[in-house]
Amino acid sequence: MRLELSTEDQAFRQEMAEFFTTEVPASIRTAVLEGQEISPDMIRESQRALNAAGLAVPHWPTEWGGRDWTDLQRHLWHEEMVRAGVPAPLPFNTSMIGPVLAQFASQEMKERFLPATANLDIWWSQGFSEPDAGSDLAGLRTTAVRDGEDWIVNGQKTWTTLGQYGDWIFTLVRTDPDAKKQLGISMLLIDMTSPGLEVRPIELIDGGHEVNEVWFTDVRVPGENLVGEVNQGWTMAKFLLGNERVGVAPVAMVKRMLARAKALAGDQLADPLTRARIAELENELLALELTALRVVAHSAGGAPHPASSVLKLRGTELQQAVSELMVDLAGPASLVPTAAEGSDVPLWARRAAPVYLNYRKASIYGGSNEIQRQIIARTILGL
Repeated sequence: MRLELSTEDQAFRQEMAEFFTTEVPASIRTAVLEGQEISPDMIRESQRALNAAGLAVPHWPTEWGGRDWTDLQRHLWHEEMVRAGVPAPLPFNTSMIGPVLAQFASQEMKERFLPATANLDIWWSQGFSEPDAGSDLAGLRTTAVRDGEDWIVNGQKTWTTLGQYGDWIFTLVRTDPDAKKQLGISMLLIDMTSPGLEVRPIELIDGGHEVNEVWFTDVRVPGENLVGEVNQGWTMAKFLLGNERVGVAPVAMVKRMLARAKALAGDQLADPLTRARIAELENELLALELTALRVVAHSAGGAPHPASSVLKLRGTELQQAVSELMVDLAGPASLVPTAAEGSDVPLWARRAAPVYLNYRKASIYGGSNEIQRQIIARTILGL
C-alpha cells in the first residue's frame, strides 16, 4: 500500500484546509476547537457557507450538488474540515435523507426537498428507532393507515437526536400489518408542525438535552409525502444505514481531542505513566488512520468495505479512551458543573465529565460494537 498522498491529492488537501480556515467564521471554529456548545444557528451558518461553495454534499449526485469525488478525496475533505474545527454538515440532511431522496424519490419530490436539504433550510430529524425496535428495527410498530389520499400516523419514535430543532422528520411506518416485518414498512416525510405530533425531551446522563421522543396521534400526512413506493421503506432504510456508516472511524476528531489533551496536560506530562498513556493512544490512533486509508483505497462503487466494522469498533473505543483521559487530567475539577458561573475552574475541565458520559453512546449507535464484532467474525474471519 502506498502511504504517501499523490501530488494531486496533497494539493486537494491544501485547498480544503485553506477554505475551511478562511471561509467559515472564526467564531464558530473557535467554539468547536475549544469544546464549547455549538448552537443550531452556528451549524446552519457553517453548512450554508459550505453549500455556497459546493462543499456541503460532495457525495450526492452532481445534479443535486455532488462533486463526483473519489473516496479518498471525501476522506481528506472530512479530515480537514474536522481539523479546522468546522461543524460537519448535519448528517440527518446530508448523509441520511438526502441520498435516499436522490435515489428513490420522484423528480417533483427531489426538486421540492433536495436544495433546501443541502442548504439546511429544512432541518431534518430521523424517525426510525422505537422503544421496542432499536437493534431490531424491522419490529417497528408506528402505523400509517390510508384515509383517502392521505395517511393517518399513530405511534412513537425515540432517541430522535436534535429533534427539538427539527422542521421535518423522515419516518419509517408500518403500512401493511399482515406482511412479513420488513415487507410492510414505508417511509413518510412528516412536517413536525403537524397537529398531533409532539416532541418530548429525554434528559441524558450528562444532563444534556440531545435526544427526544416523538409521538404521533392521528397525524395526517399528505399522500404526496410518501417516498418511493408503498412498502419500499425497508430497502430505503438499508440504503440509508449504509450511507450512515461511511466514515464511521472518527479519526480526525480523536486526533483533535488527543492533541488538545496534550496541550492541556501541563505539568502532568512529567509523569511517565501519563506520557506512556498518551503515546499508546497516539500509536493506536495512527494504526486506525492507516486502516481507514486502506479501507478508502479498497472501497469500490461506494459500497462499504467489510473492514468498516473494524473502524467503527476501534474508532469509538479510542474516542471513549481519550474522553476518559481528559477526565483524569482534569481530576476533581471535572466534577464542577459546566454551568457554574464565575468558577475559576476552566471550561475544558468542567466539560470533561459530561463529554465522557456522552461518549458512552458511541459504542452503541450506528450498529453496536457487539454487532460489529459479529460482522467482523462473519465477513472477515469467516467464522
